[in-house]
Amino acid sequence: MLIRKLGANDAEAYRALMLEAYGAYPQAFTSSVAERARMPLSWWEKRIESPLDYLLGAFDEGVLAGIVGLAFEPREKARHKVTLFGMYVTEAYQRKGLGHQLVEAALDAARRQPGVKLIQLTVTAGNDAAFALYQRCGFIQYGLEPLAVRVGIEYFDKIHLWRELRAD
Repeated sequence: MLIRKLGANDAEAYRALMLEAYGAYPQAFTSSVAERARMPLSWWEKRIESPLDYLLGAFDEGVLAGIVGLAFEPREKARHKVTLFGMYVTEAYQRKGLGHQLVEAALDAARRQPGVKLIQLTVTAGNDAAFALYQRCGFIQYGLEPLAVRVGIEYFDKIHLWRELRAD
C-alpha cells in the first residue's frame, strides 16, 4: 500500500471515492452525495491543489482505497491548528489497519508544517470503530456537538477530539 499526497491527476479517483463515502456513511460527512456530485471536476482539482488542504490517498496497485485530509487555518491567530477531515477507507480495505496508517500519515504531514501545535477532528457519535481508531492514535475527546448533522429526518451528534502534535 502506497500512501502519498494527491495530485491534480488524482481528481477523478478522489471524486469517485468521496461520493462513495458520502453515500455509504451520510451521517459521517457534512456534505451530501447530491451536493458534491454537482461539483465539476475542476472543483475537485482545486481542492487537491489548495494550499490550505493537504489530501493523502492510500493506493493499492494504483487504485485509491482510502483518503484523509488536513485543513490548515489561514488566520494568523489560528495557524497553530489543523483539522483532520474526510477520512474514508473503502469497504474492501476496512478492518485491515489502513485507517490507522492514514491517520498516522496525516499526523506526520501535520508535524512537518512549521508552527502547527495541535490537530482536531470530529467523529459522529455512535461510530465506535472510528472513535476507537482516533483514540488509539492519541486523540482525546473535548466536547460534543448535539444535532450537528441532519440526514433526512434524523440528527446526529458530533464528538470533538484533539491531540497535541509532538514527535512521537
